[in-house]
Amino acid sequence: MLLNNALDLPDNTTLPGTTSPAMPFVFVGDEAFALGEHLMRPYSSRGLSIARRVFNYRLTRARRVVECAFGILANKWRFLHTPIHLKLETAISAVKAACVLHNFVRERDGYNFEDSLSHSVESHLPSVVRGHRQGAAVREHFTAYFMSPHGALPWQLEAI
Repeated sequence: MLLNNALDLPDNTTLPGTTSPAMPFVFVGDEAFALGEHLMRPYSSRGLSIARRVFNYRLTRARRVVECAFGILANKWRFLHTPIHLKLETAISAVKAACVLHNFVRERDGYNFEDSLSHSVESHLPSVVRGHRQGAAVREHFTAYFMSPHGALPWQLEAI
């Protein structure tokens, strides 16, 4: 569905602090995935500029946040550790129910969701035009944005 542009993704939007261009929302992936319109992957690790190293760091950080969140969810709701043998509609409902129940339990146990929201990785990761060429252009735009005053993190250069 992602490759066929059949997902119901949000409309393109500008990155925080910018006025253009409108960027598409993207998924973050690792080296196993192909760069594309809606899928960002890191640059190859040879001879990278500082800006590209920052991009790789920020992308990896975002992936790590998602993986940790899924790990917490899956450890509480163990059915997520195995293939879900249900009809698609039922599987979607089961995953949504697990997310709602998970949030309910976290809230009941006193977890402060506002703290996690203020420490999130980037809040707007836009999507791209079609194919590898457009994916490369979007990745370059993110790379430049992460080095700009609006998109840089104060400590990112020490982290790479």
